[in-house]
Amino acid sequence: MKIRLFFTVILATLLTLNGFAQEAVLTSGGDVSSTNGSVSYSVGQMVYTTITGTDGSVAQGVQQPYEISVSTAIKNTEDILLEFKAYPNPVTDNLRLYAGKHDINDMYYQLLDIKGKVLENKKIISIESLINMSGLPHGTYFVKVTYRSDISSDEMKVFKIIKK
Repeated sequence: MKIRLFFTVILATLLTLNGFAQEAVLTSGGDVSSTNGSVSYSVGQMVYTTITGTDGSVAQGVQQPYEISVSTAIKNTEDILLEFKAYPNPVTDNLRLYAGKHDINDMYYQLLDIKGKVLENKKIISIESLINMSGLPHGTYFVKVTYRSDISSDEMKVFKIIKK
């Protein structure tokens, strides 16, 4: 009888130690697909694990958002009319940068990839500039317009451009 009880306790202990599984308590969720891609989502997830390393952290079991925020700071904004336009967006071949009524002397644009690497850096020489993007892979890019003088460099506007 004692041996049977001993083996029952051992067996119950082993079964509870090996019974770990993925755990999620959800109130809602689903999948959405389009020609641009697909997204799965869940609402109300209560349990997750956070793993931290030298390069950052990841919450396992939680969908990770990818955020891009761009802040524009202009020092002297008096008499500046921000009329810059970039079109078409999304672009396939050529992007047009329109400066409107701006004085384009000492103005430049930079084409940057999603990682911030400068792909093109040119002086704006006319009210409408053509930026060739036909050789670039599909993805997200930024066009940053700056005013440069001998004293400083001021960011005027940043456009988020989608290349298809």
